[in-house]
Amino acid sequence: MAKKKVKSIVNIQLPAAKATPGPPVGSSLGPHGINIAGFVKEFNDRTQNSVGYTIPCVITIYEDRSFEFILKQPPVADLIKKEAGIEKGTDKSRNKVGKITVEQLKKIAEMKMPDLTAASLEAAMSMVAGTARSMGVTVEGYNGKK
Repeated sequence: MAKKKVKSIVNIQLPAAKATPGPPVGSSLGPHGINIAGFVKEFNDRTQNSVGYTIPCVITIYEDRSFEFILKQPPVADLIKKEAGIEKGTDKSRNKVGKITVEQLKKIAEMKMPDLTAASLEAAMSMVAGTARSMGVTVEGYNGKK
């Protein structure tokens, strides 16, 4: 099979199972001439199990106007907010807005591992802990080593 020629690659973040043909989908994909309704239906079908999260998506668009896409894990900040039970992070990192446990930190790191450049689970946990710290979320019992 001959390899299709890539026309463009589009990165977009959409709410799981709630994408619509309107903006931002239509305005991002419309200029490329792909079937927007087809993308929206497939995206919503594939993200049914992740409702409540924002899902990053990398769409590869080919010259013949066909496309394929890869779904990533939700952003670390979204996962931390869900685990800590908070609406949003702090505006100043010295203000603490929530707490998560080391077990929750490990769970988030394991979930995000395929998307991170971390060489080990410990490195991934350190990255997630840094994001939590900058959001004003304390990781109880975590000192950077586990």
